[in-house]
Amino acid sequence: MKYAIELYFDRETEKILFDLSQRVAEEGISMKFSEWKTRPHLTLACYNDLDEQKCIEQLKQFAQRYNPFPAYIGSIGMFPDTGTIFTSPVMNKNMYRMQAELHDLLKEYDTKGFEWYLPERWAPHCTLALTNEDGENAFYRASNLLLREFRKTCGEFVAIGLVRITCPVKEIFTTELCK
Repeated sequence: MKYAIELYFDRETEKILFDLSQRVAEEGISMKFSEWKTRPHLTLACYNDLDEQKCIEQLKQFAQRYNPFPAYIGSIGMFPDTGTIFTSPVMNKNMYRMQAELHDLLKEYDTKGFEWYLPERWAPHCTLALTNEDGENAFYRASNLLLREFRKTCGEFVAIGLVRITCPVKEIFTTELCK
């Protein structure tokens, strides 16, 4: 079983990002990201297996150490090799600290194969489109659409959650940040 720990946005920011991702589907370019039925998020960490109940308790305590903090979404990015198009938040000390501390807290769990989510290798991003199964033209069409419609957004990170990586994604537990 594969799992992810995700950082979630406030409702308004989440809606803006969700609506952007839906535009790709509405235009008939790609449905793949919609099929995952996941809410807009940053993935802080991924694990091959973990003890769900123990992790939930760890996340409850972990979330108590953080207040909601600013999320400034300033750009669009791409992973061309996977056909992924995403928004990129401007990195801030809270994001960096949270991700590093989370990995330290959950170090007993296996991260092999998820090296790009480890501290000092993390590329924080919020996926908007997954076009790798839709042909080369879909990547360029989705990129063009998202580049035209994207606007810089200021919001907040307000919650953290544990999900099972399946299609669709299964939210197991979410808790608000509330120091």
